[in-house]
Amino acid sequence: MDVNIVHSFFLIFGGAAVVASIALYTKQPLILAYIALGALFGPSALQLVDHPKLLEGMSHIGIIFLLFLLGLDMKPSHLFNMLKKASWVAIISSITFAAFGYFTAIAFQYTQMESLIIGLAMMFSSTIVCIKLLPTTVLHHKHTGELVVGLLLLQDIIAIAALLALVAIGSSSDASNSYMQYLKPIIGLPTLIGGAFLLVKYVLLPLITRFDRFHEYIFLLSIGWCLSMATAAELLGLSAEMGAFVAGVALATSPISQYIATNLKPLRDFFLILFFFSIGASFNLDLLGLVIRPALALAMLSMIIKPVVFRFLLKGLKEDKSTSWEVGFRLGQVSEFSLLIAYLAASLGLIGVEASHVIQATAILTFALSTYVVILSYPNPIAISDRLRRD
Repeated sequence: MDVNIVHSFFLIFGGAAVVASIALYTKQPLILAYIALGALFGPSALQLVDHPKLLEGMSHIGIIFLLFLLGLDMKPSHLFNMLKKASWVAIISSITFAAFGYFTAIAFQYTQMESLIIGLAMMFSSTIVCIKLLPTTVLHHKHTGELVVGLLLLQDIIAIAALLALVAIGSSSDASNSYMQYLKPIIGLPTLIGGAFLLVKYVLLPLITRFDRFHEYIFLLSIGWCLSMATAAELLGLSAEMGAFVAGVALATSPISQYIATNLKPLRDFFLILFFFSIGASFNLDLLGLVIRPALALAMLSMIIKPVVFRFLLKGLKEDKSTSWEVGFRLGQVSEFSLLIAYLAASLGLIGVEASHVIQATAILTFALSTYVVILSYPNPIAISDRLRRD
């Protein structure tokens, strides 16, 4: 197993270096190169990587670090104001996106349950793609970045509720257990937030103040804090990503937060390469002919409808036209939560393999389309144009 893992890492990162070079020469997004590499090396093509599921689990750490770093750049007062302001936008937009996904799936003659779950998967935008394309040292401190992050966090809360609903529908457990599944995160979120801020105030900040000259210690402490909060969130019925984000926001009040963010970026990028590779590796290319038409329809509708809906709803918040369009296009794709919904619904027997792969293919297509739109139009860290490149 150890030899296989080393061999897989060699293929992934050696291959990623090659495809990244080609992508940069041809002015293509790096994210798409990593997904294409995963599809090429995965079980459906060359079969060079033997255990993509293991790598997928490891890649999840990259998302956790990404949300932690994002939290380090968010001031709590600004964040809470934005969440309060944008809550109704997130709810109405999610319902609208679910409806277009449902009726599109019905038009392609999927069953009622499959259409409902496909609609559910269309509700959310990708936290990882959106934040990967946000400049970490510029836009997070601007109004546009706060809007994007606020809407993504609200969508994450809705996504957790959706996943719990799927488990409740597909589970044979009694009603009391189902009620507990819903009650647990409602109690868990305020507990997590309150505990995080107390621990930072009375434990982490005194430790950082006393030992800040030991850089290795600060590095280890920040990683331990991030992963501890991610684990605590899962135990409380929330997502690990939400726990990591809360950990970052709680620590954002410290003057050392930017030092931590700078030092963790290489570690984040290491795991994010695994994440995008695993998306490509987990897709069964043999089913591509069956799912490409509905997936293309859903992807194109997503890229058209989501910006329009956000433009209309944000107008109600008195946002200017250019900001509303930018937020809409940045949120135009489907989410990694959609992939999780597809995997979970298929494992519970609620949808078939074909419907599951429609969701997966739609996610990959929207990742690609959205990335092209953003890198060609708005400030981002991987822009082809020097004018738009911001990190």
